Amino acid sequence: MPSIIRRHKYGRDQSLSRALAQCLGENLPVTGNDYDLVIPVPLHRRRLRWRGYNQAALLGAAVAWRINCTCDLAALARIRNSPPQTSQDRNHRRQNVRGAFVVTRPHRIANRRLLLVDDVMTTGATLDECARTLLAAGARRVDVFTLARAV
Repeated sequence: MPSIIRRHKYGRDQSLSRALAQCLGENLPVTGNDYDLVIPVPLHRRRLRWRGYNQAALLGAAVAWRINCTCDLAALARIRNSPPQTSQDRNHRRQNVRGAFVVTRPHRIANRRLLLVDDVMTTGATLDECARTLLAAGARRVDVFTLARAV
């Protein structure tokens, strides 16, 4: 599965989205009763233009559909086009994403239970920064769902 995720993410192969969604299996460890919104980790508009799609948004939409919950693609935005995290150590990853996200629709997340979705978690720096940003804007709770954990 790691090679499929890598090809989907870096090989710009959007056709693998359906296969990755099937990897979620029949029973997810989350339910729609636990969350008000699913929020995928956003890409900066330049990276989105280059890649052509946001793999976290595709996964987030699949998760939201499976748990019968709304997926909000616009409540959180990446405002800084930081370099890719892949070649950086833990400390540089945290610095790299500090202040990179902003809540664009605070009324959508205020006092809501959010499920933050990304494809892969390595150190958790990106997810931590997204969650911190969402909580600072008034989210009641932010949990994380990823397809894979890199080691």
